[in-house]
Amino acid sequence: MDKGEILTSLNSDAILNGIADGVVVLGLDHKVLFMNHAAREILGRTGESDIVCGENCRDVVGHSACSMGCLVMNTIKTGEHIYNYEAVLGRGDKKVTLSINTAVIKDQDGKIVGGAEIFRDVTLINELKSELKDRYALKNVIGKNYRMHEVYELLHEVAPTKSSVLIEGESGTGKELIANAIHHNSPRASKPFIKLNCAALAEGVLESELFGHVKGAFTGAIADKPGRFELAHNGTLFLDEIGEISLQTQVKLLRVLQEGEFERVGGTNPLKVDVRLVAATNKNLKEAVESGEFREDLYYRLKVVPIVLPPLRERKDDIPLLVKHFLAKFNKEMNMEVNNLSPRALELLMDYSYPGNIRELEHIIEHAFVRCRGKTITPEHLPKELQSVDMIGRAMDSEEPLKELERETILRALEESGWKLQACARRLKISRTTLWRKMKELGIEKE
Repeated sequence: MDKGEILTSLNSDAILNGIADGVVVLGLDHKVLFMNHAAREILGRTGESDIVCGENCRDVVGHSACSMGCLVMNTIKTGEHIYNYEAVLGRGDKKVTLSINTAVIKDQDGKIVGGAEIFRDVTLINELKSELKDRYALKNVIGKNYRMHEVYELLHEVAPTKSSVLIEGESGTGKELIANAIHHNSPRASKPFIKLNCAALAEGVLESELFGHVKGAFTGAIADKPGRFELAHNGTLFLDEIGEISLQTQVKLLRVLQEGEFERVGGTNPLKVDVRLVAATNKNLKEAVESGEFREDLYYRLKVVPIVLPPLRERKDDIPLLVKHFLAKFNKEMNMEVNNLSPRALELLMDYSYPGNIRELEHIIEHAFVRCRGKTITPEHLPKELQSVDMIGRAMDSEEPLKELERETILRALEESGWKLQACARRLKISRTTLWRKMKELGIEKE
């Protein structure tokens, strides 16, 4: 059997019923000629009694675009196919979003005999896009500190532009979150957002990851491979720890930024790209320029719009807001109901210096969730090093260090015993009367 015979013997209905997209074929009289299984499933017409052939298309399909004129008939009239047109379908209490394409159907003589509407359910995809956009909305960059307000203003101004952005700040200050916010609030939000940590790769590997390579460029290059710049075409490329790249790679990076083109490793053909670059570093690039470790021209090309993120120790008034955010996050992830911090636990968090910044605070709250069995986080749920360093430091800073240390010890014992005096006294190995007297002397009262 030759190729023509094979194709002739195939059952077109079986082929159409085997694809995941919904297909509805209409005649010129708007009547349904055929509907595949996927279309019946999407439209909620899967029952055997649902005989749709011969019915009017609008009565069968009935999505939001039908009220504005038939998409298929418009295609037949104009000859212009429709691609990825979104319409909403009501299915009971549920709203389904369809992505619709149209096509003209002709007979063997080239005469138009009908049209087809091909659609797929993109409800979940749209929900995920919406969730992603909400996650990286500017409102989710948390902080009320005046320095964060300066960051918000810059984000609002720079997000809609094409300008390169350099985000500077210590590790754990949220540089990647800012990069995400810039992309997802820009005109490029629907295009690729590609990330690369420059410090995580060896020099040769980094160059290949950035610019791609051609087959045979080096041992192991068994096929052509696109780099991150190609993958980010029309979108945004986020290069984290950009201060770690070599001077050789800096030259190639500068060329892309200035001319919008590059060659793959081992290649000779220049490739054009339209990419917005957002870079981040925890190093002082100005000092790196002065020491000859970073090119001055690249530094200023990256630093069109600089955004400096303050360390958490310089914006401690944001700690309660961040704690609230992490409580909600871990309650959802761990299916728990931890809604509060005791005043004492909050004091510990407020007094800590956070060398690891926001990332460290997040890990501290996660640690507390693992240890907490109730609805309130108390000092005993926090990491031990946080408690001990804070207690001694606070005591040493007071006018009467020994007296303050005694007060801190009693307060912690009271909180760990749920303010039950008898249990607290046993823990401190003193009598209940002595505990009561010391509480009165030190001015300790239940808050």
